[in-house]
Amino acid sequence: MQQYFVNGNAEQLVTIEDKDTIKHMFNVMRLTEGDEVVLVFDDAIKRLAKVADSSAHQFEVLKELDSNVEMPVQVTIASGFPKGDKLDLVTQKATELGAAAIWAFPADWSVVKWDGKKLAKKEDKLAKIALGAAEQSKRNRVPEVRLFEKKAGFVVSLSDFDKIFIAYEESAKAGELSALAQHLQTVQAGQKLLFIFGPEGGISPKEIETFEKAGAIKVGLGPRIMRTETAPFYALSAVSFATEMMGK
Repeated sequence: MQQYFVNGNAEQLVTIEDKDTIKHMFNVMRLTEGDEVVLVFDDAIKRLAKVADSSAHQFEVLKELDSNVEMPVQVTIASGFPKGDKLDLVTQKATELGAAAIWAFPADWSVVKWDGKKLAKKEDKLAKIALGAAEQSKRNRVPEVRLFEKKAGFVVSLSDFDKIFIAYEESAKAGELSALAQHLQTVQAGQKLLFIFGPEGGISPKEIETFEKAGAIKVGLGPRIMRTETAPFYALSAVSFATEMMGK
């Protein structure tokens, strides 16, 4: 069954106003009176609804659904600006894997340089990718997408998290394989976790020092060295295993 996110609060009769959503519902999926879909409002509760008036893009909410697929912890993925369209892939797959937010910042060793105008355009594109992935994976929430123009703004935001992990390839090279597993055993439901990933060139020593001063912990992600767009998927899978599949 198709699922759509709708801005606002749930009411008995809901009129869809977003043009992209209307196009997908009534032009692509050809919904008509009586067809049922799942609508998710700002409260993150899924509700079964049926088309009441296709010409007016109006739905009747039938009932709440007992379905919550969100992780018990909130995981933010933060990547140094990578090259090309790698953030597109990271945003899509991180959303499917349960990330609460996808961030990116201008790392010391980032090759790409995005100014405010390009950042706004890129952020809008990524937000649409996150929305589509959240609908496809039947999420209760759409992850936040945030691109920092200045690294200082990103550093200030580190204080918002309960645990911060730096995916550091030198730790993996040194054979460190247990730090992440050990720390994930202590994670409690409701906590906010941040994983920091470098761009293609990695994270600079100065950045490591800055992040560690904010309480970040260096961890290896297994014995193999992964690309910058692959590492976030490993981290999210590890968190899911530790907090969902192990029954935490």
